[in-house]
Amino acid sequence: MDRRRFLQGLAATGAAAGLAGLSPLDAATASNPGTAAALPPPPRLPASALSIAGHTRLGAFRFEDGDWSVHEDLRDHDGAITLQGPHGGCVLGKRTEPCDASGQPPYLGMTLAQVALADADLLADRLLRHGEPDELAVRDAAPPVASRLDPENHYGRLPWTTFVGTRQCADTAAVYTSGSTRTYHSDQVFAELHDPKRVARRREGLLGGWLPAVHKVVPLEPGRWYDVLVFADVDATDRFVVQTWHRTALVEHGRISKVVYGHSYPSYPPRRVAPDAAAFYRALLRFHDYWQRELADASPAVLPAAGWSDMACYAFARELVVRPGGTYPKYGAVDRDYYGNEYDGFQDTFTSSLYANLEWGRFAQAAAVLDGYFTDFVQPDGMINMRGAETGQFGLTLSLLARYLHYTGDRALLVKHRDKIEATAQILLELHDESLRLPRENPGYGLIHGWNESDACLFPDPRLWWKPYYANSALASRGLSDIAAVWPQIAPSGSGTSGHWQQRADSLRRQIVRSLRANVRHDLKPPYVGPLPGVKLTFRESLTREKPSEQQWPHRAYAELLQADVLPDDLAHLVIDCMRGHGATSIGVVANIGPPDDKSRDILGFISYGYAQQLLRLNRIDEYLLFLYAHRHHAHTPGSWTAGEVTDIGGGMPLFCMPAQLTIPLLLRWMLVFEDSAGQSLYLGRAVPRAWLASGEPLGISTAPTRWGRTGFELQAAKDGTIRGSVSLPDRDTPTAVWLSLRAPAGKRLIEATLDGHPIAADDRRDDAVRLRGVPGQSIEVHARYA
Repeated sequence: MDRRRFLQGLAATGAAAGLAGLSPLDAATASNPGTAAALPPPPRLPASALSIAGHTRLGAFRFEDGDWSVHEDLRDHDGAITLQGPHGGCVLGKRTEPCDASGQPPYLGMTLAQVALADADLLADRLLRHGEPDELAVRDAAPPVASRLDPENHYGRLPWTTFVGTRQCADTAAVYTSGSTRTYHSDQVFAELHDPKRVARRREGLLGGWLPAVHKVVPLEPGRWYDVLVFADVDATDRFVVQTWHRTALVEHGRISKVVYGHSYPSYPPRRVAPDAAAFYRALLRFHDYWQRELADASPAVLPAAGWSDMACYAFARELVVRPGGTYPKYGAVDRDYYGNEYDGFQDTFTSSLYANLEWGRFAQAAAVLDGYFTDFVQPDGMINMRGAETGQFGLTLSLLARYLHYTGDRALLVKHRDKIEATAQILLELHDESLRLPRENPGYGLIHGWNESDACLFPDPRLWWKPYYANSALASRGLSDIAAVWPQIAPSGSGTSGHWQQRADSLRRQIVRSLRANVRHDLKPPYVGPLPGVKLTFRESLTREKPSEQQWPHRAYAELLQADVLPDDLAHLVIDCMRGHGATSIGVVANIGPPDDKSRDILGFISYGYAQQLLRLNRIDEYLLFLYAHRHHAHTPGSWTAGEVTDIGGGMPLFCMPAQLTIPLLLRWMLVFEDSAGQSLYLGRAVPRAWLASGEPLGISTAPTRWGRTGFELQAAKDGTIRGSVSLPDRDTPTAVWLSLRAPAGKRLIEATLDGHPIAADDRRDDAVRLRGVPGQSIEVHARYA
């Protein structure tokens, strides 16, 4: 269902809360004194690493350490900008992506109606028929996001495709297809930028790989294009007004024939005049340094395919832009829907942020997000300060709090919120108690009843969705189990409490499995299991016939059920096959499920990562990679990477939401470093695309946090059929098992491998994975050969 249409006519209220006062650095210091380090100096490349051959000198400016010069490669629209100073410099690369269709027939030669109405995910079936999917084929399977813009489809709003801002500002500035903002208009420089047909052929990207600076290229003819740069002024201190820098240029055959620089507003001489080039490039260097410092703590990753590691960094930069002060939660940006205060306490905003920042080692930001949420949005009784709670998210919250302690060791912050954490767990126990009072023959006996989706609370009678969705109990079981394991560290006298929580978690898990097995419909192919017990219709049938349907929003219920990882493997496989075969996925990503419609089969950009996580656990790697590729290319605008909560596969512009933006960082991190739910096994490189290793380029990650400490690896294949690399085992403790996957190129197989020069025992081999043995912090050299 289109969320904007869904919200029309429904009345909702929300409580505003004050802005969080702590920066991530301050928050980390407050909760764990002595751990915060001083900000690092801005990164500079040595002069010997700067190459400006073929570049055009554009000007010079004074900065803190002396005179700087500006050079740009104007031979190509993706030519880099080099800022050269007295002690080194910076290279701001460009990489734009086309925003119009590739010219390939969409939907792999099928019609949209065929794809939309089929129960099976026909596009996924086609893309997976030869095994690991091809990224470009996935990209071309549907029109690019925002390639077919019609303001009428967006209720008359201007179709912005991205936005800019800073940590310190409490709002953002939308950037439209032409590069204009609401306060500065690029088409006043070049009238042709007002032509939607010309602008539709644009390319979009980010300056410097991931920096939140908008770069747009509007081609005119070979060798001629309009070039637009927009970024927020990082030195501005306005509370709500986003000050912006602009460069609008015409590039003709390797030179800029006309350029206009701007700052926030049109000129109003003599008081307000356009800035000169020196002011613009000085601000650009300040912008570069500001954002490099903000993300200095993220675990470094090297990936051979263009753009992927930048997407992870950009997601964290964008989160700081969206959150006022960098920490106060906002679900969306720009539009009142999603930026309104009624969404601020949305549980998914909290859980996705805490999860992603933890996985990439951004502990200070994670601490600030956790502290702010429990201070402002969790009440003393455990209830959230938001219109409609999602029952399963209480359990996910408890699980992530345990992960926070495992990763950071920051007991003090959890002790600070101990009473609220215990109250959160108590909500789940009381709901479980209610279910145990039902007759045993009731389908919902022993399963937690409650809303699974926040929007349930908006209907005239929300009791229809107060039901025993499997996801409610599954995430409750996971959360109670995980928090029970660490509760004695948070409350040393709470061993009895932790034991009781674990018993409840086990009871819930047993009942989920028992109920789910009893409710499988083996008369359908593939076998079908609904999102809650006792249903007679499939979710598509129910959504078509029952108005309203108790199976509304089944996408969330399925994704959270799988994310909890409480099902035995056979049932987890069954749920995934059911989703793919009965209309719950789109191009391999969880679909935004509604009644069948011949014009849409939408992709769910947020919360769907739980489905992908289970694919990885079950070693369904080809499907995991399809999810990864489809999410990048069909849940994000090309180049500017604005992630949609829900995106259609017809080229429309979705509504941005922050949890969707944080999905790619999670997927990439798990692709490289992933630990099992039991806290026993660590998997390295488990879902690295074979094509990436076959490229011959290095790939890997370093200082990735786990419950056992920091870890990392690097691999590189050679043309002679060898793979060389190294692994740093976790530096604090040793998992029961560490597995490194050596995913040989397609059509090849691993035939031998050595670790530190020693052959691997047969028991330490599983297909393309090898088991690593060693002590904490040990570095192991890897050498393998495939044929």
